[in-house]
Amino acid sequence: MKKAYLVLQDGQVFQGTRFGAERDTAGELVFTTGMCGYIETLTDPSYYGQIVLQTYPLMGNYGVIPEDFEGKCSVRGYVVREWCDTPSNFRCEMDLDAFLKRENVPGICGVDTRELTRIIREHGVMNAVICDEVPADLTEVKRYAVIDAVKSVTCEKASVHPAAGEKKYSVSLLDYGAKNNIIRELQKRGCEVTVLPAAVAAEEVLAGRPDGIMLSNGPGDPAEAVFEIEQIRKMIGKKPVFGICLGHQLTALALGGKTYKLKYGHRGVNQPVRDQNGPQTFITSQNHGYAVDSDSVKVGKISFANANDGTCEGIDYPDLNAFTVQFHPEACTGPKDTGFLFDRFVAMMKGGDL
Repeated sequence: MKKAYLVLQDGQVFQGTRFGAERDTAGELVFTTGMCGYIETLTDPSYYGQIVLQTYPLMGNYGVIPEDFEGKCSVRGYVVREWCDTPSNFRCEMDLDAFLKRENVPGICGVDTRELTRIIREHGVMNAVICDEVPADLTEVKRYAVIDAVKSVTCEKASVHPAAGEKKYSVSLLDYGAKNNIIRELQKRGCEVTVLPAAVAAEEVLAGRPDGIMLSNGPGDPAEAVFEIEQIRKMIGKKPVFGICLGHQLTALALGGKTYKLKYGHRGVNQPVRDQNGPQTFITSQNHGYAVDSDSVKVGKISFANANDGTCEGIDYPDLNAFTVQFHPEACTGPKDTGFLFDRFVAMMKGGDL
């Protein structure tokens, strides 16, 4: 295997070996704490523009299973302590190295991922480069920024996904980088899902006469999605609305709230979230680098809070027939603990309460 380097924007160098695509890449280095789920991580559009570091030391042991893909692979690079080149799983169709080569994503292994994680936790998210030679000048690495994120991952045209069984409701899903399992969770509850590009205007969405509107997850700084925020402002209150992750943040911005960048974000399948209306704490899957400023929320009521740092994890808007969450109820981390939120959305479309 070929020698490679992971170089941080502050000049720290980690030597390892290449796997995946043999090319250099720069990106925003972030870590995620899941001990499994690397397939879903690599195909989650919310990682657009980022070099993903896995804190768990071994990746690739069950191979790559296309049926489990959440979307298009959008990561800039992949960092692991060790990758398994002999996966064992009856559903496996290729190994991790072959997948990264196919997607033109460079990877580096054999580096100290524990030390890298400590650095990010202390310093905060920083840029990095995976390269063959340590660059003498890191100016371009420092300048790297994730831009045009939603525009880069949204679908090009609308698509319709039929309900599983009898059709009960029609849902318009605004694709800001939507994960496939959001569609599946709606389908199995009797929803026909029309996935729409993020650039679709509110008037066109409402003209389709959906029973409900779903606002998906996605990458980037939510405050930069000016067009999407304005469309949500026009739609909210006219149909039942359920927002997840970026959809949660954009809704808060549309209603006068503010967002800010977290030091190192929440990424992984073990994020504890407290229900503000009851005694329960849920273990959730999360992938975001920004959060809604709780003090800025003037419309609606905060429904969930992160048990570690108290950040806003959900907002209810009862007067607008809408609610949003920062975490991913479509992900199987509990494994089904927060699936009831989809049931709540369906109940809103039915006209009931849950």
